Amino acid sequence: MDTLRASAEVDLDALAHNLDRVRQRAGNARRLMLVAKADAYGLGAVAIAHHALRCGVSAIGVGTSFEALELLRGGVRAPILVLGTVVEEELLACLRNAVHIGLHSADRRASLQELARSLGLIAHVHLNVDTGMGRLGVPPERALELLDEVHASSHLRLAGVMSHVSSPDGGLDPATALQKARFDRFLEAARRRPCPTGWVHFANSAALFTGVEGDYDTVRTGIAAYGALPSHLPGARELLPVLSLRSQVVFLKDIPAGTPVGYGSHWRAPRPTRIATLSIGYDDGVPWRLGDQGEVLLRGRRAPLVGRVSMDYTTVDVGDIDGVQVGDAATLIGADGEQRISIEEVAERAGTIPYEVMCSVGKRVGRVYVGGEDLPRAPARRPPADPVQGPEPAERPENATAARTEPRPRARP
Repeated sequence: MDTLRASAEVDLDALAHNLDRVRQRAGNARRLMLVAKADAYGLGAVAIAHHALRCGVSAIGVGTSFEALELLRGGVRAPILVLGTVVEEELLACLRNAVHIGLHSADRRASLQELARSLGLIAHVHLNVDTGMGRLGVPPERALELLDEVHASSHLRLAGVMSHVSSPDGGLDPATALQKARFDRFLEAARRRPCPTGWVHFANSAALFTGVEGDYDTVRTGIAAYGALPSHLPGARELLPVLSLRSQVVFLKDIPAGTPVGYGSHWRAPRPTRIATLSIGYDDGVPWRLGDQGEVLLRGRRAPLVGRVSMDYTTVDVGDIDGVQVGDAATLIGADGEQRISIEEVAERAGTIPYEVMCSVGKRVGRVYVGGEDLPRAPARRPPADPVQGPEPAERPENATAARTEPRPRARP
């Protein structure tokens, strides 16, 4: 077992495999945008972005300007789009570093135009058309007017237009067809104008794997790339899990029947047994609700999680597993021998969704990258010139350092 108290093993070969499957389903789309918000769903955004670019991804989507600048500091050189909103105080850094910005309102267009004009820079924007998410974006009836305003702005460049599918079931939900129809009507009208729309992106992972197609040149993929697409969606079994979450046994205790374990003493041993304490808790990605509900893998066998999950530790009943020792590897997500615990299983037992489980893997969990040796190891390079690429960053963030682009192979437990 590794000396790390807890580790998230990230399989770069599985990521490459999943991106290839996404590309096969992308249809007419010429570009893949990898959504790497929330630290690439907890997997480590800088390392994931570098490897994805080596796999042919064209752009990276993030949730905040902080995430965009973090990628730049890590040496990522590709179009980076903030899919969400950017507060006024963050616009300056975005423009100076050529970060693409999602455009959600006329007021933001005006403020971006003024700031870009004062800096002598061009702001690259992606017009977000709200076709049904109801969260961010411009209603379709207002989008064409705003499109014209962007084209009339001297220091704005329309780098793309986009929308966001609201249903996690993609094309299996009739609401997605309504959203697509609204977006297509907008696109038809926009393309009659004598000005380019830039990249066009509508489909996300769920839409791609449920047959939602259209005249869009770019697709966004997040959860499918990481191998955690909901299992009821078509093609989910083609994907490989990227994340394995492991810890180790740090203490063993033999207890008599009736002994309480964990906060609140809600669990009491029904018989004499042995309790293994693992050095991982809810700050590390083990859902609190998994207490008395989940299982872990030890020595290739399943063992029940007993007592409440605490911030730093999780306790497991290993009374039925012979030979467990301090230092033994414990797998909470992933495979051990012929047994596997999937992230979907963990989410279902905890009453949540795989996205939340992935994103909850804390900062003190060491990320260990395995695989990736079959791809070129040269640093990520800027893709060929593109009309919406934008200039090189005018000001690189301070203390910029290149990310490690050569993942080290690691023996799995």
